[in-house]
Amino acid sequence: MKFSSVATTLLMTVSWSTQAFSPSRFAGTRPFSQSSILASTTDKPAETTTESSLSASFQAARDASVAKIQAVLSQSKYAALEAPLVHFMDEYFHSLSQAAVSGARNPDGSEITASQAANEMLRTIQFGMKYGLGEKKYTFENVRHKALRGTNHGEKDERYDDESFVKMLGDDVTTDFYAAGCDFFRPSMDLANSLILGVDNLAKALKQLENGENVIFLANHQSEADPQVVSSLFEKAGKEYGDLAAHITYVAGHKVTTDPLAIPFSMGRNLLCIHSKKHIDSDPETKPAKSKQNMAAMNEMLQGLKDGGMAIWVAPSGGRDRRIVSSGKIPIATFDQKTVDMFRLMGNKSKKPTHFYPMAMVSYDLCPPPDFVEAGVGEKRNVRFTPVGIKVMDEVPNVGGAEKRHLFTHSAEFECIKGYEELLVGLGMQKYLP
Repeated sequence: MKFSSVATTLLMTVSWSTQAFSPSRFAGTRPFSQSSILASTTDKPAETTTESSLSASFQAARDASVAKIQAVLSQSKYAALEAPLVHFMDEYFHSLSQAAVSGARNPDGSEITASQAANEMLRTIQFGMKYGLGEKKYTFENVRHKALRGTNHGEKDERYDDESFVKMLGDDVTTDFYAAGCDFFRPSMDLANSLILGVDNLAKALKQLENGENVIFLANHQSEADPQVVSSLFEKAGKEYGDLAAHITYVAGHKVTTDPLAIPFSMGRNLLCIHSKKHIDSDPETKPAKSKQNMAAMNEMLQGLKDGGMAIWVAPSGGRDRRIVSSGKIPIATFDQKTVDMFRLMGNKSKKPTHFYPMAMVSYDLCPPPDFVEAGVGEKRNVRFTPVGIKVMDEVPNVGGAEKRHLFTHSAEFECIKGYEELLVGLGMQKYLP
């Protein structure tokens, strides 16, 4: 099966201020070593504890993990990271503790444990420090990035033949960063009570991809963990759909390639790096460079569409759905017609059949976004144990000229809203219905 895939979304970013994460702020500081984080410790548990209750095992694992991080931070100039890191750790340990209490299981049938929470969290922080701030900070040199799946992965990747590249990864040369990202977020999803609907449409899309045609999913976007939600729910639908999810390429904004803890998650995804319309005008001095990069990304996407077999996940709104503070309702953000027009144009220019499927997503509670759009990378992050949902709607025919292009966008958005409302009812989340 041949897959080239592109999808537009923002990936995982973490809750720290831009100033705190500025690499220059820590120039010349003691490196954040992998061994110092992951090695066993007999340090006294941290004095900072959570307010709500955890089981004894999760509380002990949480306190020991926090102590490890604090011990490393105390020997460096990373002190500004302590409060947001501890908050993020508290959120994650509570999420997995709730998963364990509910009886949720890992894909292999094993229980979700406190040691699992500790290992996933400490590994993620280690990756963030190494590739987001350390001397071996990972640079996304091209507008199109291929997921790093490790030397043990079946697919050939010539980058692993490059000695300098292998040296940069060091002990992580065998790491499958795609799997690592899924393993981190999957336990926080109540998959037993989650919904994946429209599998018949997903099957049609898969067949079209196998035939060398292109598929574009026009989706709403709710959580920075949406790529992992897609992977987990596609896996739930069947192995063949899980394989498809692993080959999707996400068109990502600047946050996912610059935020230190976002970088490891981004390393594990196929990316096409594009600056969103909402943020491209934020700095007039960098606008020309951003526009040039976007043009290069469009050319890369067009080439992929010409090759065929490209699956695109795009959020035409250009950002995440936001809660209405006064009511608590969560409406789908309006689809941008110019964005949809651009993808239709690229599909037509490719000379390959290109199919459009609206995709409704419910993932807001997994990693609730801020109530208002923030241009920087300093927003606070939370994690919740919650059901999630996806519904793949019927294909919207790619027909009609320029005079009717608004009808195509409206139809795709209407179908997405319809699927979204069905998911909310099915998940028992009627309180979010607009």
